[in-house]
Amino acid sequence: MDPSFDWADDRRPETPWHRTILYEMHVKGFTKLHPEIPPGQRGTYAGLASEPALDYLQRLGVTAVELLPVHQFVHDERLVRQGLRNYWGYNSIGFLAPHDEYCSAGGGGGQVREFKSMVKRLHARGIEVILDVVYNHTAEGNHLGPVLCFKGLDNSAYYKLEPGAERYYRDYTGTGNTLNVGHPSVLQLVMDSLRYWVQQMHVDGFRFDLASALARDLHEVNRLSAFFDLVQQDPVLNQVKLIAEPWDVGEGGYQVGNFPPLWSEWNGRYRDCMRDCWRGRQHHLPEFGFRLTGSSDLYGREGRSPFASINFVTSHDGFTLTDLVSYERKHNESNGEGNRDGTDDNRSWNCGIEGPTRDPAVLALRRRQRRNFLATLLLSQGVPMLQAGDELGRSQEGNNNAYCQDNELSWLQWTLRERNADLHSFVATLIEIRSSHRIFNRRHWFQDLPIDGSVPGEIAWFSPDGTEMSPARWESAPATSIGVFLAAREPTGREPAAERMGSFLLLINTEARGRRFALPQILLHRGWTKMLDTAEDEPAVAPPVDRTWVQVASHSLVVFRSRP
Repeated sequence: MDPSFDWADDRRPETPWHRTILYEMHVKGFTKLHPEIPPGQRGTYAGLASEPALDYLQRLGVTAVELLPVHQFVHDERLVRQGLRNYWGYNSIGFLAPHDEYCSAGGGGGQVREFKSMVKRLHARGIEVILDVVYNHTAEGNHLGPVLCFKGLDNSAYYKLEPGAERYYRDYTGTGNTLNVGHPSVLQLVMDSLRYWVQQMHVDGFRFDLASALARDLHEVNRLSAFFDLVQQDPVLNQVKLIAEPWDVGEGGYQVGNFPPLWSEWNGRYRDCMRDCWRGRQHHLPEFGFRLTGSSDLYGREGRSPFASINFVTSHDGFTLTDLVSYERKHNESNGEGNRDGTDDNRSWNCGIEGPTRDPAVLALRRRQRRNFLATLLLSQGVPMLQAGDELGRSQEGNNNAYCQDNELSWLQWTLRERNADLHSFVATLIEIRSSHRIFNRRHWFQDLPIDGSVPGEIAWFSPDGTEMSPARWESAPATSIGVFLAAREPTGREPAAERMGSFLLLINTEARGRRFALPQILLHRGWTKMLDTAEDEPAVAPPVDRTWVQVASHSLVVFRSRP
């Protein structure tokens, strides 16, 4: 603790969940190469708190930064021997200390003050701070790992051990050990750590790495474990944002949709469905409908809302967005593991040519696919999470597991800001659309609206021929093209002044050929104006639609808005 720090009038932004836009980022990697930040501050908490960094985040329109681990961690001996480092930081050893390497003044306690200053300055810009926390394992590894603290203090209390072979550790995390959160002292350590970061460091929430490992009661995943009970009733922690990565690597660890009502979850099924959709893989049309509208099949029970779903297409763990549409296979050779590490099935889509190319047709299609993923993400119900640098076209040259690449491969290349200014502008426009029109950031689930307008409702689905999607058609229609009508609600007088009325029409064509969409009768003569078309490299001023049909290019999504 640094009790002398003056928080002054610091206030948490307390952005409502349904209006939250997450930006997953690395403290060091975000600013390490930023030319406008003083060299001594680059790659540090002070760098993230600098005016150029704050201006960029605020103008982009994100409401919260989700920081990769900042708990004190150490570098794996194996990596050090190979001349590599644990860049991501999922190797915690001190749960109540900010990592000293991210402090511009070095260690010695200055990192506490610098971290607090960073949080205070982000809050002043209306940006929340979410920490990616790793309480499922520690840096001490398996039976061959180092003895740094917990092993020497009380090995059998801090770790889950193999019954009858207590020399060995149960490993639900893929890192060699699993923290024994069921032990009272270990549970107290975790809870003290969480309260410290909220009360003393003023953070706004947490994303729990491999959260299923925290819910394991003996062996089974128990979502009502002591840990979740304590968080639920804690008057400090139940007031902040709580996000689960709802899986671990053990048997039965995939728990998407099964966390308690207080929690939101990284929705891995959203990621997989949208990747399948846009790369032309056969996918289930009803699932696409669920994912676009907040995944009510996963979260529409026990009082949960659309914002229980944290939607993402890419994250730190996998390809960047540019690499997702450019590489069919991972290229992790520089990690020193013979390209065996990292996930094989990334549902990537590379337009037929792997890696760098000068083919203008391939490059144009890759740019279009990036826009498709981004538009789908930011116009879906739920909470969108954007990976830092995807809005600038950042590439890791096909490396989908850059956890040990603490170098320019992982750091954000700010020269991309000018080279890909159109992509950055596209993302900022999408965020502005989402933020300004409450129909894209709802608190509650949609009620279906038959397109003949016979009953009140808020959403209607139709096929390219203009007919309504009946239950039978949902199951039999090709999962390639669909239209979505989002009806404007009547104003209640309680909405922010910045929110604007108007119905929306989304036409989605994932086929390799253009499709003509006939407009249902109820949608004619509404004065539709095109707001966005992912087939266009440069936005074009479009006249109002005065036809009974609309042509949608291949691999594209078009957004229309009607008059209020």
